[in-house]
Amino acid sequence: MSDTVVIGLDIGGTSTRALVVTLDGSRLGTGRAGGGNPTSHGATRAAGELLTALRAALAGIDPTRVRAGAIGLAGAGRLRADPAGLAAFADAWRAAGLHCPYAVHGDALIAYASGTAAPRGTVLVAGTGAVAAQVRDLCLDRVSDGHGWLLGDAGSGFWLGRAAVRRLLTALDSGTDPGDLGRRVLTELTGSAEIAPRPRDTVDALVQVVTRRPPVELSRLAPLVLDAAASGEPTGVALLDAASAHLADTVGRIRPADDTDVLVLGGGLLTGDTPLAAAVHAEARRRWPYAPVRPAGDGAAAAAWLAARELPEVTDPTALHARLVPPPT
Repeated sequence: MSDTVVIGLDIGGTSTRALVVTLDGSRLGTGRAGGGNPTSHGATRAAGELLTALRAALAGIDPTRVRAGAIGLAGAGRLRADPAGLAAFADAWRAAGLHCPYAVHGDALIAYASGTAAPRGTVLVAGTGAVAAQVRDLCLDRVSDGHGWLLGDAGSGFWLGRAAVRRLLTALDSGTDPGDLGRRVLTELTGSAEIAPRPRDTVDALVQVVTRRPPVELSRLAPLVLDAAASGEPTGVALLDAASAHLADTVGRIRPADDTDVLVLGGGLLTGDTPLAAAVHAEARRRWPYAPVRPAGDGAAAAAWLAARELPEVTDPTALHARLVPPPT
């Protein structure tokens, strides 16, 4: 069994990671490339990043040794419904010398599997966007939010950034002090914290800057909000509390109050050492006191595990998970 090789990929908007591993947990190769999300970057570019990561991970390894593979990415359903995108990914797979089958999974399932081997539970992912899902038999079942920046993603990085700008605009309209967070947001967006003698001029300039850029770029303001909250700045604290409540409500729409199954928290906002991660973890403990709450871990390793567990020689998927997926640090 130790000679059996599988490959897993975790594809996000900013990076693509690949891992080649044996069933005994020996890591043979890793690869990294740029963002490979076909929804945000297009299928051709995404497939190019996929190929770059695959080739790096397979350097010095005979690709014919690989028995199975799995790819995790946001928008997996859209990729599966796009014949051209599927063809581009298949071409990249073959160009890397791989001939084994591979599966495409959504990033929520990958996040879940990176935190637990339990066949059922719930996952909440909060990064640029936000989504929660029930997992049944290691398949996504009911899903909550994940509606995108225009219609949902409450409590996400985008939501935090937009809320911070809205608070700033309200302060400028009313002629009140925008506070430390407002001044930092104004500086980040316009290059200066100075407010014009006629505040409406600053409002107009701010609105122009924001509307000329892709809306999703507001998510880059989220770290400012989290830093402000960590220092006790009132607006930052208020937005952090609201985001935490939104994310818990997103889970609560699909998870019963008496549920004792595992809850996995994933995404950049919930796996790092952030005040939002701490707040959501505490709120989850309050709402589901008898359920284990775990952070997501290595997505590429989780994808490799999902690929490997389908092989006929794998008789104990839980033990395999312990070998292939390191616990989050």
